Amino acid sequence: MRIVLKKYIMVRRYIILLSALFIGSLGLINAQDAHFSQFYANSLYLNPAFAGAEKCPKLSLNYRNQWPALGPTYVTYSASYDQYWNALQGGVGLHLMNDVQGGGTITTTMISGMYAYTLPVTRRFFVAAGFQASYIMKTINWDFIFPNMIHPLYGPIYSSLENPDIINNQRNYVDFSTGLVAFSERTFFGLAVHHLTQPSESFLRGSDAVLPRKITVHFGTEVPINSSKYRRGELKIAPQLLFHQQGQFQQFNWGVYVARKQIVAGFWLRQNFNFQYDSFIMLAGFKQDNLRFAYSYDLTVSRLKNSTYGAHEVSVAFTFECHDKDQKKGIVSCPSF
Repeated sequence: MRIVLKKYIMVRRYIILLSALFIGSLGLINAQDAHFSQFYANSLYLNPAFAGAEKCPKLSLNYRNQWPALGPTYVTYSASYDQYWNALQGGVGLHLMNDVQGGGTITTTMISGMYAYTLPVTRRFFVAAGFQASYIMKTINWDFIFPNMIHPLYGPIYSSLENPDIINNQRNYVDFSTGLVAFSERTFFGLAVHHLTQPSESFLRGSDAVLPRKITVHFGTEVPINSSKYRRGELKIAPQLLFHQQGQFQQFNWGVYVARKQIVAGFWLRQNFNFQYDSFIMLAGFKQDNLRFAYSYDLTVSRLKNSTYGAHEVSVAFTFECHDKDQKKGIVSCPSF
């Protein structure tokens, strides 16, 4: 009985996962971008206006494994480099991302270049405007299991009824995005719009599956805690808000970062405006000289909480030395993670 039950659970997971991947890849539902819980640790992916925001050259690496209980369901790798150039009066950045769905069933590779111009409105208030151009390569591996191939007890034993001749195995396209960040010494506000031209990413010949625009709004502030127990600037609290809208999909993150010396912790919730909660996110990280490291875990609180095991995410960043005398001016005071 236990063996039959295990096979039944496996079959259900196959059907849920592969049906979602296949239907989405054919363009029958609107696609959605990969997301990161440590959004400020992958700032170029969040908003191109962050290019050069820290003045000195910075290298960032990110890894996310979502829903590990279902196998290699959604695994995303990201690497970026950015720095500020005085000659350009702004920052430049390069971002590489690889998103693997269903153990390689659908793979998306993105290469992006961006430029962000920084305008000093006053001595203490700045505005940065960024533009991003991306080249995206999306592939589908047709050699995978469809729901109609699965026997309830014996697993995938049937031949597929799907016809691969009507499918393009690869889709390449160019994409454009833009963003804006306004900031003072301790507060910032940002707006980004990705997929300006809403490119098609359908694998079906003759079909046009439009990638909807993604609108991102984010806000944060830094509050230093001054008391007899802590030196000035030793303890900081940073409340944060983040909102995504892409097609019919909404995501609202709200929470707080707490930093004391080299240690950083974060706690926040991810939900939509209908108060449907998806995850409670916990983060722990540290800063040592020019090196940063953080780990976060998404604790699923929705109906999928017993089936997915949440999500794991790791970020590493290294900031190189620079000799800009004014490197402290015009720096966005957003969290590092």
